[in-house]
Amino acid sequence: MLFHTGYWMNFPGLDFSIHRDGYRFIGGAVAFTVLFSMFIVSLAWICAILTIFCIFFFRNPKRSVPNDDSLIVSPADGTVCAINFEIPPNDLDIGEEKRYRVSIFLSLFNVHVNRLPASGRIRHIIYSPGSFLNAALEKASIFNEKNTVIIETNNDPSNLMAVSQIAGMIGRRIVCDIHDGQNASKGEIFGIIRFGSRVDVWLPCGIAPQVCSGQTMIGGETVLADLSSGSSLPREGSII
Repeated sequence: MLFHTGYWMNFPGLDFSIHRDGYRFIGGAVAFTVLFSMFIVSLAWICAILTIFCIFFFRNPKRSVPNDDSLIVSPADGTVCAINFEIPPNDLDIGEEKRYRVSIFLSLFNVHVNRLPASGRIRHIIYSPGSFLNAALEKASIFNEKNTVIIETNNDPSNLMAVSQIAGMIGRRIVCDIHDGQNASKGEIFGIIRFGSRVDVWLPCGIAPQVCSGQTMIGGETVLADLSSGSSLPREGSII
């Protein structure tokens, strides 16, 4: 498992937990609510609303992760904002052959915990400083601050994929809780991005995405690609 017992805070009667990165935000909002309630009631109400928002933002709903090792799942909730077929940047060191990159935009209201798209060994993790452009823009993948996890899919060193946590205009804090050489399982939470962001997935070579631009994704559940599929073309679709 990626996390120690007690890493998540469960709420009785509610079907979600809270990422530990939210403890200080929720605690601070509660403290200000109590403090202002003794002096300025209007500010206390604002802080109470802020407390609810923090609980909402750092929520971690339960997810049903498919067991099939051939299925790659979405690493994040959000909307597919781009699908590109291109050569990965040299710094990723996952080869010079063209492959599909699927970009998922997370709005302020999406779940922001990030889940591993596939099981395997974490080859290495690459942090790249950068700007804080609007995460929905295509150039955000190039210029924004990001943290990229390279995965040996199903522990196959020749079958590499990458997932990048990308900071946005508001989301300026990337949290990654895994390390080089670690064996991890599909669907396990490996980090979070605060507040509004983007996640890019570089699929293994020869694998086409089974999602289309504009599609709504559910982290850990939505099937992003199928390693056993013989299709070399991405799925086409329309928003209706």
